[in-house]
Amino acid sequence: MMNTGLTPELKEVVGALHYRPAISIIMPFMAKINLETELKHAFKIALDKVELELSKNFSEEVCQLMMDKLKAIIDAIIIEPHQKGVAIFVSPVFQKVMFMDTMVQERIVIDDSFEIRDLIYSKQQSDKYLVLLLSGNQFSMYLGSTSGLTKIKSNIPDSIDAYTNEWPEKVANFTDGNDRKQIVLQKYLQHIDQELTRVVSEYKLPVFVLGAEKVLGFFRKTSKNGDRVVGYISGNYEHLSLPKLEELLKSHLDSSRLEKEKAILKILDDAMGKTKLVTGVKPVWEAVMNNLGNRLFVEKDFVFSAQRGSNEYVIDDLTAPYNEFSYIRDAVDDLIEKVILNGGQVEFTAPNALKELDHIALVTY
Repeated sequence: MMNTGLTPELKEVVGALHYRPAISIIMPFMAKINLETELKHAFKIALDKVELELSKNFSEEVCQLMMDKLKAIIDAIIIEPHQKGVAIFVSPVFQKVMFMDTMVQERIVIDDSFEIRDLIYSKQQSDKYLVLLLSGNQFSMYLGSTSGLTKIKSNIPDSIDAYTNEWPEKVANFTDGNDRKQIVLQKYLQHIDQELTRVVSEYKLPVFVLGAEKVLGFFRKTSKNGDRVVGYISGNYEHLSLPKLEELLKSHLDSSRLEKEKAILKILDDAMGKTKLVTGVKPVWEAVMNNLGNRLFVEKDFVFSAQRGSNEYVIDDLTAPYNEFSYIRDAVDDLIEKVILNGGQVEFTAPNALKELDHIALVTY
């Protein structure tokens, strides 16, 4: 079964029939002056490169078929403001266009399977999260990503005034004004927490909760969503502009990434202690091809060109001269695809984070 963490679109690309030539074009949307003009120029250069490579290895008929497909796809691309890049996948029997909301590097690959590493990495690093912004008077929720913050429509009133009016008799019994305010605030926060439960259930993302220290204290005591909260940030932020709010959250997101890296290293250390860890690209290749292990950890930029060995379980270093049919452009990409098709997980680390493990590791339990 394929990894259910993948989007349906990505599952479709990973599961596509291998059929040469499989062309992958990954293009960032970056512009110094005019995006449409500069992107058109970048695609023309990319198409020229693809045509040149195709003409070296394929018939004129195949070359024309693929170029016609690519030109039609590129001509139909419409860019939305939040998009950061596009991935185009084309073979004689398959085509797919995927837009991304995280920045990617330009890449052109012609092989017997599609280039999927950048898409999986982009998905994992999309930094999507939820923000609950609290004050003593009102609240708001946002969906955060590299594209910015987008307000989430709430199903409950966003002002505490609605709750004051909802229990007039109950709160009227309190002669102490502070007691009256406290019971209203607690009821208000309970309803917010119930709304947060609904939003978390829908988006399944980590949550940052921001607010005055006293309000955060009340919320933490009563919230049933504590396991989803990755950070409480105290302060009066209700009048902060969205760009300033995004800037404030950036440092906390960076800390979350570091914590994730530490957690990965602990997983690998525990697996090694139980002799359930395979390291190095050649041993990992053998294990994956034998369907051992379903959790692969790899540095995001680790590439290993190789040639097929004496059987499907063996790969060797690439040495010249080599047979075109035994050549593997990047064995790491092939491993990523195999693990995913087997229903496993692939997790990326920063460059050199797994240096002592030869840059790649497989947990076998």
